[in-house]
Amino acid sequence: QVQLVESGGGLVQAGGSLGLSCAASSRTFSPYTMGWFRQAPGAEREFVARITWSGGSTSYSDSVKGRFTISRDIAKNMIYLQMNNLKPEDTAVYYCAARGYGDSEYKYWGQGTQVTVSS
Repeated sequence: QVQLVESGGGLVQAGGSLGLSCAASSRTFSPYTMGWFRQAPGAEREFVARITWSGGSTSYSDSVKGRFTISRDIAKNMIYLQMNNLKPEDTAVYYCAARGYGDSEYKYWGQGTQVTVSS
């Protein structure tokens, strides 16, 4: 029904920057919220950042606040995650997620993209 397509993962040195992109493939999909989650090796998936579609209100986890920035392109149904001052502990598989107006939780998920930060 709705597919999320991610791009931008890769290797980066500590202190460097990396940008992730995610697009909803369906042009008829109007998300209520889109966000980013990540899962480090041996850990559970955790919230990173989210943005509401209507007002553009953002929210971040404490671990990335001040370093990461989430943004959206309404016309393209896309979100971005600009990651600055990356740390080795940011190494994880990053997932794009979306929820519609009728969804009580995130319903759609991307396949994940690997972000590796070297020290």
